[in-house]
Amino acid sequence: MSAQQRPIVAIDGPAGAGKSTVAKAVSERLGYVYVDTGAMYRAVALGCIRRGVEIEDEQAASEIAAGIGIEFAPADNGGQLTLMDGVDVSRAIREHEVSDAASRVSAHPRVREQMVARQREMGQCGGVVMEGRDIQTNVFPDAEVKVYLRASIEERARRRARDLRERGLDVPSREELERSIAERDERDATRGTAPMAAADDAVIIDTDDLTIEQVVETVVVLVRQRQGEASDG
Repeated sequence: MSAQQRPIVAIDGPAGAGKSTVAKAVSERLGYVYVDTGAMYRAVALGCIRRGVEIEDEQAASEIAAGIGIEFAPADNGGQLTLMDGVDVSRAIREHEVSDAASRVSAHPRVREQMVARQREMGQCGGVVMEGRDIQTNVFPDAEVKVYLRASIEERARRRARDLRERGLDVPSREELERSIAERDERDATRGTAPMAAADDAVIIDTDDLTIEQVVETVVVLVRQRQGEASDG
């Protein structure tokens, strides 16, 4: 990385570890582009559901992935909208059914190949905060800043319930949420293509007992340190 080039910030971790909230805040602090790769897989899953495509059918799911347009746009409240074929699906992709389907559809190698190509194009010039499950190990293994967030299943279930409630969506029982999260962790960590894992050189942050601002500040400091090293070099 040259002294003038802004780094790629790769933030990975399991569902509910705080990736989206932290990545959004870091991108705002630094003036970087924010890319939610999980929303991309959720959009593919939603496309499959709406078109009556079986999630386990890799060929059909990959055709959906190839055919839909996925874009991000600023929301009026300062957040980010996810658009599928030009239509705002930000709320729909957060439904519990879609969350589960996204984990399964993301395990298909042909679906991942298409999404990873799009993600690399989005981040190739740097100055991007990209979050997901395989950004620092697969999408951008040479990212200048690699962070892996983790939290207990109990804490992640609490956060998921709060998020669904705030969005006005149905909230499953705590037991169902914890079971769903554990099953998703298992699928994501054991899939044959780009399994979820922390890179050997990633900074691992346990978020259970930290505030969002504390985690954000830690990541921002890492980015600035890396930029300083590039300048000194």
